[in-house]
Amino acid sequence: MGEVLIAGMTAMLICIFLGPKFIEYLRLQEFGQQIREEGPEEHHEKAGTPTMGGLIVFTAISIPYLVLSDRDSASLAVFGVAIGCAAIGFADDITKLAKRRSLGLSARWKLAAQFVLAFGLYYVATEEVGLDSVVELRISDAELDIPNWAYLLLIYAVIAGASNGVNLTDGLDGLAAGCCAIVFLAYTAITFVTNEQENLSLLSACLVGGCVGFLWFNAFPASIFMGDTGSLGLGGAIGAMAVMTQTEVLLVIIGGIFVIEALSVALQVLTFKAFRRRILLMAPVHHHFELLAWSETKIMLRFWIIAAVCSGIGFTLYQQSIGT
Repeated sequence: MGEVLIAGMTAMLICIFLGPKFIEYLRLQEFGQQIREEGPEEHHEKAGTPTMGGLIVFTAISIPYLVLSDRDSASLAVFGVAIGCAAIGFADDITKLAKRRSLGLSARWKLAAQFVLAFGLYYVATEEVGLDSVVELRISDAELDIPNWAYLLLIYAVIAGASNGVNLTDGLDGLAAGCCAIVFLAYTAITFVTNEQENLSLLSACLVGGCVGFLWFNAFPASIFMGDTGSLGLGGAIGAMAVMTQTEVLLVIIGGIFVIEALSVALQVLTFKAFRRRILLMAPVHHHFELLAWSETKIMLRFWIIAAVCSGIGFTLYQQSIGT
């Protein structure tokens, strides 16, 4: 338990220590955020705020994890997927900066790269860690045997869904970082308290610490954004953690806030195409509340509360499932 706490605190302190110099460097290089023209009007004031803060998050996570853990196959696989998704996000951020617009890599290239990562995770999970191609429902005392190809597709859906869910949530100061910290705290408890997977819990604690340390600079008003480097990387880590703990189905509850954000976009698109009407003022749903004149801080705190409730329910269901 001591190493887990030390790892988390170290990641947080490294992030806080590196933050000011890194922000200054980004400002000098003019690596500023490009804002969508169709976004809320207030967001145009944020144009030019340094981005790619995910680089310091993953630097802060990597050092204590690599130094303090035993680097077993399961934790290395989660770490590898997280770094791989962060690399996809970094390429996306660099493309945006080079083109001076808010659109980066095409969705096709992102999804193709995520499939490669999902295949690598599938191989390690089945061949190195020894997980069966089984879907644990967790909500009830039941499991579903599926073919290997279906298990691979499930892993791909979890990785792509989690990373893009976090990416959609990253639209307000501190929102995604805080929600990720809460979800990783739940996975720290799942892997340590109920599953005794110390290397996974140490990595998860590092992810909590990195997110909390980043919040020091990302909370409203943000002096840096995590960019796709951070959001895709953290989302990939959540998805990979779900695979290694066999909580793929339960992730819908544990990461419920990200599911809500993703569903809001999907429903907005579907209803507009079907009925030429929008159910929200703007999607994702946090922008809807912005246009209802809610402050960013109010939205952020209430979404954190929802994330905490979802993660708490998910952890309780997991604990009950392994006790039966």
